[in-house]
Amino acid sequence: MDEFKVRTVDLQQVQTQPRHKTDGLSSSTLVLRRGQAFTVTINYDGRPFDPLKEKLIFRIVLGPIAVEVPVSRFGQPSLTQWTAVLERSVPNPTGPRALSVTLSSPATASIGVYTLQLRVEARLSVKTHLLGQFTLLCNPWCQADSVFLQSEDLRTEYVKSDIGLLFKGSPGNIVSRPWSFDQYEKGILDICMKLLQLSPQYQADMGKDLLNCSNPVYIGRVISAMVNSNDDKGVLMGNWSGDYNGGVNPSKWSGSADILRMWSETQFRPVKYGQCWVFAAVMCTVMRALGIPTRVVTNFNSAHDTDGNMTIEEYYNEKGEKLSMSRDSIWNFHVWVESWMRRPDLGQGYDGWQVLDPTPQEMSGEMFRCGPAAVTAIYERRVDAQYDVPFVYAAVNGNVHRVIVKNGKVLSTSIDKNRVGALICTKHPGSMHMQDITSEYKTEMDDSTVHTLSTDVRRGEGTTGIVAPQGLAVSLQLLKAPVVGENISFNVIITNKVAVPKLLRKHVNAQNKEYNRNPTGTFWEAHGDMKIGPKETVTIQHEISFKEYMLMEAEEDSLVNLAVVIEDVKSQETVLASEEFNIRSPSLDIQVQNEYVVINTQQVATVTFTNLFSTAVSGELIVACSGLQEKIQTRLTIRPRETMRMPINFTPRMAGAKMLYASLVLMNPLTILHGFKTINVQGS
Repeated sequence: MDEFKVRTVDLQQVQTQPRHKTDGLSSSTLVLRRGQAFTVTINYDGRPFDPLKEKLIFRIVLGPIAVEVPVSRFGQPSLTQWTAVLERSVPNPTGPRALSVTLSSPATASIGVYTLQLRVEARLSVKTHLLGQFTLLCNPWCQADSVFLQSEDLRTEYVKSDIGLLFKGSPGNIVSRPWSFDQYEKGILDICMKLLQLSPQYQADMGKDLLNCSNPVYIGRVISAMVNSNDDKGVLMGNWSGDYNGGVNPSKWSGSADILRMWSETQFRPVKYGQCWVFAAVMCTVMRALGIPTRVVTNFNSAHDTDGNMTIEEYYNEKGEKLSMSRDSIWNFHVWVESWMRRPDLGQGYDGWQVLDPTPQEMSGEMFRCGPAAVTAIYERRVDAQYDVPFVYAAVNGNVHRVIVKNGKVLSTSIDKNRVGALICTKHPGSMHMQDITSEYKTEMDDSTVHTLSTDVRRGEGTTGIVAPQGLAVSLQLLKAPVVGENISFNVIITNKVAVPKLLRKHVNAQNKEYNRNPTGTFWEAHGDMKIGPKETVTIQHEISFKEYMLMEAEEDSLVNLAVVIEDVKSQETVLASEEFNIRSPSLDIQVQNEYVVINTQQVATVTFTNLFSTAVSGELIVACSGLQEKIQTRLTIRPRETMRMPINFTPRMAGAKMLYASLVLMNPLTILHGFKTINVQGS
């Protein structure tokens, strides 16, 4: 009879990927999760396989690293080493014959793109067969994997889901921004694997890097640096200037696939441009694609404390204008990610959510990256715990010293202990609502506000630290959440705490603001003298018209720093109240005609927007959906008070929870509107 001769090997991609929870991920290779078995079928000709006459050895290759795995007739798949076990031999006297072999990888295997070879050693010959490649990912379903997550609902949300909400704006006027993570889009997984191979660590020492890629802590640090382009061939270039010529305004991105594809198609030149929520959303895509549970987190009033003293100084002049006198800053919001992993390097108690921040702010280990910083270590102020805990701790804690100055002299100081890290939130699992996670980062807030007497800012002399007898109190109250196109209405509330009348001087000031820095020039102000009676409270209403705050650059929400300074003319006592808020763009409404949406069946959705502006508006409408179809783009003009109803045909290509999302970029006024609708696509 003829000798045993391997004809073909079937990697059984169609059967294997659903078992490995990788079905839907688009790759040129078989996609597997570590710590889990998979079966290959060896079709052969000639006499039946005889383990006494030939040896079968699988060779598993990752870069310069290779593991030889002899096929055993007995044994069990292992979680600690590569194994290959012969399951059965299928006899077929008249035609082809087949062997079924179960291979399994250790739960600590490096993630990467492997090459699989089979060597057949007989008495007189050795033949090697190249079987193809497979991509190995982390496995949050495997208890032995360091990214194991107990709950199936959380695994669905933080690994499998490709839809998300990013939270922006201000704590009192939160904007929910739809984002499509796109990890199932064509070619995206291969691009994510390429991102690992382009890292400086891989380029410097491939073997060492590939061995380290077994550890999600290491992977997180690599990805955190590679999502920004500051010191490598990273994905995104940051731009906070307001001038986005030569690139895309960060507010116009709505999903990760466009960004990652553009990076890949331009020979890995940085994509222009990103800001914090774009960096974080792209990192979330990459980490979920690699199998590491990840969520996007917003920290409202995020401190960037440049000198590390846990104090942020803010200076105002006597007319309520905020001054750029400090290198410290408070971002109205900052967005990072948390990834779920064990931290054996920190000892017990620090497993779970870890902060990773790809926005380039500070160096960590000579590269622009941040984390992973264990959320528990941030809560406990374990500033010695790797990595970057002091930086994140300062972002969510710290006191704000608000100082009123005139001609270099400090008129008064107040301390606000609650503003920094006022709200930390993420998308709620299984719903399109917000989840408040502030208590995971910090303890209860402190209600106290301390006021101090005057000092001289030039000489540092005076009586700082002595609590002044406050005869006046002032506060600001927005009458409703501001929306682009409408006037901003607010109250100034002044209380005279003493039993004598006072003559007061009132200064109210509004300045435009970028979310990550101090405000620019004043665009609206109001000044005047007034009298207040003993123990009296006076409420004064103000209104800023739309014409006075119209935007200079298309944004999805513009930010305003509003401040009032009240001066007692006789005693020269001054008190300050300030409020930073966003002016939200109107939202688009999306309705789906048939609530029962079936895969591969054409559906109809309607995008609706009513123009409440006093003039006609024109712009570009873009509609897209995760896992559905190509984007639809159309230019349109809408007359004042007219309602646009735009029917959109779409065909879902994947089952599960999906999101239809739309954006309308208006040219007059310059603003970006968003809307989304979640749909549950049924299998056929």
